Amino acid sequence: MNDHRQWAREAIRIIEADFQRSADTHLIPLPLPGLPGIELYFKDESSHPTGSLKHRLARSLFLYALCNGWLKPGAPVIEASSGSTAISEAYFARLLGLPFIAVMPASTSREKIAQIAFYGGQSHLVDDPTQIYAESERLAREHDGHFIDQFTYAERATDWRANNNIAESIFQQMRFEQHPEPTWLISSPGTGGTTATLGRYVRYRQHCTRVLCADAERSVFFDYYRSGDASLRLDCGSRIEGIGRPRVEASFLPKVIDAMVKVPDALSLAAMHYLAQRLGRRVGGSSGTNLIGALIAAKCMVDASESGSIVAILCDGGERYATTYYDPAWLKEQGYELDALISAVAACVERGEALPESVLRANI
Repeated sequence: MNDHRQWAREAIRIIEADFQRSADTHLIPLPLPGLPGIELYFKDESSHPTGSLKHRLARSLFLYALCNGWLKPGAPVIEASSGSTAISEAYFARLLGLPFIAVMPASTSREKIAQIAFYGGQSHLVDDPTQIYAESERLAREHDGHFIDQFTYAERATDWRANNNIAESIFQQMRFEQHPEPTWLISSPGTGGTTATLGRYVRYRQHCTRVLCADAERSVFFDYYRSGDASLRLDCGSRIEGIGRPRVEASFLPKVIDAMVKVPDALSLAAMHYLAQRLGRRVGGSSGTNLIGALIAAKCMVDASESGSIVAILCDGGERYATTYYDPAWLKEQGYELDALISAVAACVERGEALPESVLRANI
């Protein structure tokens, strides 16, 4: 066995050993008094060692790259990210003793940059969020490293049939609930890898569960889902860190998604604040987006006299956004007035009132 093969074998053992030391993430019920007959749960991915859903993805991407022979001893790993994937990949790079460079928008929160540094990674910030891909490719060439490219490989790096992927975990944890087979699974798209895993898994296991994808305001995914136009582009990045993309990514698979909504950023942030109040701890903006998706699905079920369960993804904790989404001065500077929207979210949850009509919908 050559030296590179031996190194990769040991690297895979290290990652698998780390996985064996980790417990599964929690499934948290969130009562909906205004929407009777609907049981809502949040799959809390913030409890991973690196604090987000992206820990699962980073592990899969590193194993995929190792098994394809793409990583080399001492050679840097480069990733284009809005922060959370980079944090998780910095963790795995440190496990393997590899240098790590995160290419991110300059607007990325200071807390995320600091966490990447904590794991020994470097942050390479770019003013134009649409240039993170080209910069990652350039750095990989210049440093003889590997651009891990989550936006291309997320959907294929994850074993969607089993291997404790997020879908399998959800169904295992739901076994003894009143409605063990969820009517809806709710996830927002960053790479599109999670919705691909959810959609493939429910089909493979022959569940009747449907997948709803909740997109951010500044993102092309919703419009691509409706139009099929893969050439769609935006000249700006998403304001909800971790989700929404300015171009159609290879890992976004619309045919395994049953419905989509497009949520205004202000409403996502309002739902984030409401969810944080209900849980007694801060969550990230994408969890607010997912709460809106879940409430729309729940309201449709109630209007159709249906009962059942819904599982949404709690993507990360809110500590990373202390100086942005949870800072009143920052919110005011960005032009966000959230009080009325927080009240609207509360009215939907607690009294079953309709959400603002600004949410766009497809197939729901």
